[in-house]
Amino acid sequence: MSLHEITLATMQFIEHHQLWALPIIFLLAFGESLAIISLLVPATAILLGIGALIGGGVISFVPVLIIATAGAILGDLLSYWLGKHYHQQVIASWPLNKHPKLVYRAEQFFQRYGTLGVFIGRFFGPLRAIVPLIAGAMHMPATKFNLANIASAPVWAFVLLAPGAFGVPWLETFFG
Repeated sequence: MSLHEITLATMQFIEHHQLWALPIIFLLAFGESLAIISLLVPATAILLGIGALIGGGVISFVPVLIIATAGAILGDLLSYWLGKHYHQQVIASWPLNKHPKLVYRAEQFFQRYGTLGVFIGRFFGPLRAIVPLIAGAMHMPATKFNLANIASAPVWAFVLLAPGAFGVPWLETFFG
């Protein structure tokens, strides 16, 4: 299946089975924020599509924003924990051992920006997958990590959901 087909199938499932919307959105945000898994899960495209479901009145914005934020926070927190407790094993394992430049870039990014790097890292594709892991591996204090994690997650969720949530009604106003 292509990314487009996966996105459409997920959106259709949520539209027809709204009871499953929040658990699915939580898992998507969690997976998108979890080290390594986020490289394999096309959650960003699906979450953008879910924004269109919000804009179309299928599901409500605030619960989706809250649950996507929670999933993102917990995904990054688990990634941080894995990095802190299993740093060398995780970095030496697949797929990170196949992408040493990515790990190096994340380390450099984190060293340069510190706590702000954790916040910013959430918004940059491949870095999102490993910045929390590297933060844990470099023994960033948990308080600083959690501050950046908790502050960035709702912004990230809003940025993904807002184009569809607010764009669809706007388009319908002008072109509907």
